[in-house]
Amino acid sequence: MSKEVDSLHTLEKSSFDKPLNGDNDAAGSLSKQYKVISSRDADVTLKFQEEWDSQVPEITPEQEAKLSRKVSWYIVTFTATVNLMLYMDKATLSYAAILGLFEDTNLTTGEYNNANTLFYVGFILGQIPGVYLLQKLPVGRYLTGLTVSWTLIIFLSCTMHNFQGVYAVRFFLGLVEAVVVPILNNTMGQFLTSKEKAAAAPLFYSTCLGVTIPAGFIAYGVIYAENTISGWKIFMIIIGGLTFIMGIFIFFFYPDNPTNVKGFSIEEKIWIIRRVQKSTGSSIEQKYFKKYQAVEALKDPITWLFFGYIFFSQLANNLPYQQNLLFEEMGGISNLDSTLVSVASGGFAVVCCILSWAFMWKFPNTSAFSAIFWTIPSFVGSILAVALPWDNKIGILAALCLASPVFGIPYIIMFSWNSATASGYTKKMVRNATIMIAMGISNLISPQLWRSNDSPRYKNAWIVQIVLSFSAAPFLCFVIWWILKKRNTERLAEMDNSEKVGVIKDEDKEVVVNLATLDLTDLENKTFLYPL
Repeated sequence: MSKEVDSLHTLEKSSFDKPLNGDNDAAGSLSKQYKVISSRDADVTLKFQEEWDSQVPEITPEQEAKLSRKVSWYIVTFTATVNLMLYMDKATLSYAAILGLFEDTNLTTGEYNNANTLFYVGFILGQIPGVYLLQKLPVGRYLTGLTVSWTLIIFLSCTMHNFQGVYAVRFFLGLVEAVVVPILNNTMGQFLTSKEKAAAAPLFYSTCLGVTIPAGFIAYGVIYAENTISGWKIFMIIIGGLTFIMGIFIFFFYPDNPTNVKGFSIEEKIWIIRRVQKSTGSSIEQKYFKKYQAVEALKDPITWLFFGYIFFSQLANNLPYQQNLLFEEMGGISNLDSTLVSVASGGFAVVCCILSWAFMWKFPNTSAFSAIFWTIPSFVGSILAVALPWDNKIGILAALCLASPVFGIPYIIMFSWNSATASGYTKKMVRNATIMIAMGISNLISPQLWRSNDSPRYKNAWIVQIVLSFSAAPFLCFVIWWILKKRNTERLAEMDNSEKVGVIKDEDKEVVVNLATLDLTDLENKTFLYPL
């Protein structure tokens, strides 16, 4: 099954209406010429395609432009909103820290860092069962269950009164949120072409970088609220309520794949499947775990280069959470001031995300160099944060605001690129789980870099970030680009005019299909070209 087809011969388009069971010689001939798999191993959209594909005409350029806008508005807006709430929930502890949490729970700085670390312990432990369930369960219902779980946990946060309670809440929040981002990223891959997905990544993830805008304004209002309960509890209740409302929308409207998306006609669903398979060269969804694809994912050096990139870059991930505490230690900056600065910082990050999206839409296949470019502000800001005299508060504040918000953009681009450069549904899921584990391990370490005895300059933490997050990580990004470009060059030289087709074999028939429907990996399918 993993051997590559050496010879692909040209066939007419629209192959789903071409069963070959009536001609044994023809079937035998095709079995020799094309990659042949059983329908069980094919894309889950196969039955839908077999039923409707022959009845749907080719899409016109005008129809495709309209469909692209409709899909982008529906999918990118929906997934980005879920992502926004996810990161608002993650940020609750950071804002609670300036709204009285420390006083009510007697939490120390060390315990606060431990709580952030325990979030990622749960995050790591949730990856393997989470990815397995993602492949087995309907995506929409699975995401609904996860959303309900993390809503309950946010509400339970109001009961925290000591560090043990804080630890428990953060651990279980990490556990249930472990695979939410892979789910959202996977959904975008099911609906968007390679170009659309690469360009949309900064817009999608602008919600996690810009989370300080809505969360900051909510915290601003809570600071001035006159209530008998603590401000951080009010903040938790508001965030939990918003998450609950979002869960209702997920239950009714979140799609499993293009075949059951609400508000789209049969014709539009077929067009979505066709354009995604043609663009990406890979399957849309597969409900059977394929061991050989998992093994291939772990043997592919690209997997570990992405692992290294995510690990190094995420060592800086505690910086946004640490930012409010750094403001306090600088002196002269009130809780209100730090909240407003975080809002401005988030706004700056969103603007940078929009610029990144515009560039990548205008110039496709620039993921690697875009990621390297957007590392520069954090690199410069980190050096300034260490080098400037401590009495230069304005300069340090400016350096902190330069370093903190935009380092997430390269991570955003690389996370999306990681998924786009793997074909084969199981391989893609394993690849995603691998880098999420890298993220989790890195974030176990990240809070511990900010040791209280290094206060107030935290030079060791800044040096680690400068050397690993903002120097070594972009170098790995370049290495990935170089290897994938070399693979593409070799494939283009051998591809000629081969047709991207294969054969799905049932007990009573064989049907010619698009090669993407076969759910082959990128190393099996030599016609697969890596997006750069």
